[in-house]
Amino acid sequence: MINTRLKSLIPSATLRINEYSNHLEEQGKTIYKLGFGQSPFPVPQSMVNALKERAHEKAYLPVRGLYQLREIVAKYYQRTQRLSVKAENILISPGSKMYLFIAQLAHEGDLLLPAPSWVSYAPQAKIIGKKCHWLNTTEANSWQLMPDDLEDFCKKNPQPKMLLLNYPNNPTGVTYTAAQLKVLAQVARKYQIIILSDEIYGELHHDNQHVSIAQYYPEGTIIYSGLSKWAGAGGWRVGTTLVPHELKDLRNTMATIASETFTTVSSPIQYGSIAAFEDTTDLDNYRHAARKILKHVGNFTYQSLQNMNITTPRPEGGFYSFINFEAHRKNLAQKNIVDSVSLSNQLLEETGIALLPSIDFGRQAEELLFRMAFVDFDGEKALNAVLNTYSAKPLDDNFLKNYTPKIVIAMEKLAEWLN
Repeated sequence: MINTRLKSLIPSATLRINEYSNHLEEQGKTIYKLGFGQSPFPVPQSMVNALKERAHEKAYLPVRGLYQLREIVAKYYQRTQRLSVKAENILISPGSKMYLFIAQLAHEGDLLLPAPSWVSYAPQAKIIGKKCHWLNTTEANSWQLMPDDLEDFCKKNPQPKMLLLNYPNNPTGVTYTAAQLKVLAQVARKYQIIILSDEIYGELHHDNQHVSIAQYYPEGTIIYSGLSKWAGAGGWRVGTTLVPHELKDLRNTMATIASETFTTVSSPIQYGSIAAFEDTTDLDNYRHAARKILKHVGNFTYQSLQNMNITTPRPEGGFYSFINFEAHRKNLAQKNIVDSVSLSNQLLEETGIALLPSIDFGRQAEELLFRMAFVDFDGEKALNAVLNTYSAKPLDDNFLKNYTPKIVIAMEKLAEWLN
């Protein structure tokens, strides 16, 4: 018998759209993969070399992770966020997803999620049996959680709780300023909320200005990150979790659960990952080039969508936009398109453009909202072009046409379809 709580679970929406897009491609259809958000960039060469050198490693490593890796991750947070942390605060897991799940399992509080939020947060809570509360956001506020809304909820609901905050955000592409984080931190401290701060896109802040809320609420913030986004190493499955000293009991429980589940991350991978956190010119140049590309492509898609009367906040980090077809509702209704799912299906069938409907991110089905990922291009070629040809000059339209052609064509096709 299947657990009744889990019968309604379906595979992750992001994986589902990618598999279906691949299926259509195999049938000969040209697909513009604006639904799946995988980094297009190659793994940095220093990481590849380090992994090769450690391919022979075969011993089980400590559950909490290789000490040298935990130590250099702690130094990374000391350097980039000025946090007072040590190796003992760091946990290593097979992707950041794992300890996001385990933290919820270990803590008795309810989960608070801004709507929209990434597709796997709510299903994780459902698997555990944890109560999940969606906190509404508005387009007028760029889909960001407002401190007053958080406080209003906490006044009415005194039970222990965890807030899962993700920035730069998936699916919206926007992030919080230091001033915004400071006020949210004040509310969290007032109501003793534990913040699960998913900062996996932090290194891809387009202007390299990422700030962690842990700077303002260090005693109650758990930081999640990893190598899947900025380093293009999604398949490596390396996640890092920073748990402060004040939450050491929770950290110990999380490590105990890990010891009875995934045990440890692959030994060669952990040794190879040390290179990712070193403070080197090569890595700085790599990240600078990736940000430069994503900012330029993000600005291009933003302006293209504005020209189509599709509203969206300008992306500030990562590689997503949260786009709204509401201005086209009347015309779309004439084609029997009345919600995000029907629009997503018809758009894919008629144009080959794959988008993720907002219902997967916690919004209402009738809203014509979608996540768009603008990474359907050869990241290695684009990165090399920026590191060489465009190293000292701004990117232009020729760059887009030569290195991100499918993004350009997808915008043209979308405009034609709407007209």
